[in-house]
Amino acid sequence: MGEVLIEVAPLYAKQRNAVFDSARHVFIEASTKSGKTTGCLVWQLDQISKKRGHHWWVAPITLQAKIAFDRAINMVPEALVKRIDRRLQVIELRTGSVWSFKSGDRPDNLYGEDIQSGVIDEASRCREEVWTAVRTCTTKPRSPLRVIGNVKGRKNWFYTMCRKAEAGEPGLGYHKLTIFDAVEGGVIHEDEIAEAQRDLTENIFKELYMAEASDYEGNPFGAHHIERAERPNLALGSPVCFGVDLGKARDWTVLIGLNDSGDVCAFERFQHNWNITSNLISSIVGDIPCLVDSTGLGDPILDALQANDKSNFIGFKFTSSSKQQLMEGLALDLQQSVFQLPSGVLSSELKAFEYKYERGLVKYGAPGGMHDDCVCALALSRAQFRKRSEIVWWR
Repeated sequence: MGEVLIEVAPLYAKQRNAVFDSARHVFIEASTKSGKTTGCLVWQLDQISKKRGHHWWVAPITLQAKIAFDRAINMVPEALVKRIDRRLQVIELRTGSVWSFKSGDRPDNLYGEDIQSGVIDEASRCREEVWTAVRTCTTKPRSPLRVIGNVKGRKNWFYTMCRKAEAGEPGLGYHKLTIFDAVEGGVIHEDEIAEAQRDLTENIFKELYMAEASDYEGNPFGAHHIERAERPNLALGSPVCFGVDLGKARDWTVLIGLNDSGDVCAFERFQHNWNITSNLISSIVGDIPCLVDSTGLGDPILDALQANDKSNFIGFKFTSSSKQQLMEGLALDLQQSVFQLPSGVLSSELKAFEYKYERGLVKYGAPGGMHDDCVCALALSRAQFRKRSEIVWWR
């Protein structure tokens, strides 16, 4: 076929230098919104225009690969497209090349093909087996790879490989793109920096926007802040407020009470049916102000607790947005060292707690197979404690 003009998004200088580095394998640690996805799509389309064959884009899961797939469809000239398979996320070109957008959730399925170029997206969230499999597929044709992602702690293969590349290991290239690079390149407005610093914790801002690894992998609170707040036992004094996270299925119901200094002075954790749970909470809390998880099945429990004009029980519904605000309030309190907590299951849950950045949202929770009931109860109690100063920040 005749020549077809391919118009692509313009890249700012640092973005272009990163993706078009002459090294065969290039590792790019980048902030969110810095243009790493767009840059690598432009780079891979350039590779496709030069080399016939299979070209892969691999992300941790299918939905993340679909984000790049949808963008790629809009980038490829219609005259070049032979067929688009939206189910398999494949763009087949009239030149004989096939651009596939794959999931890395089953790395064994990635072996066997010789590919002419590859991109591993969200690499810090991919298993190391993905890197091994895709790297193997480039061996025979000696094809180039671009490995991109946000920074997420230090204990992952992407961080390790970035340090090797940064140290100048042969065949590897390394680049970092921060939010300031994106602002300078005209990708985002500088107001985004101030908003992100205001809305996010120090650890998350450093990782997501400055591409700097935190001291504790994926933890929004910071291990040293948690350890600084730890004490061997509960604090003295009587509770002036409570936070309650209601257990569902195999989870725990947790009550945490704070004294007039805001320190944890009461801690209860149990698993019972709803009737017993409601009675226990009522007897422990009494007339003290209490913020209660009222999400889903928590609604009837809250209704029972509020019976007989018990207006001291206040409901809190967990959503992605409200949980983010709740946890960032707790993180700020920990970082400012404004309260104390007992070591044990509570501090263990805090240290295991993590955040994930998915589809433009920061999501908080416990790692798979673990609980975050204590963390949620503590965050609720701290929110209720702040309400004593009439700062009803979660509404």
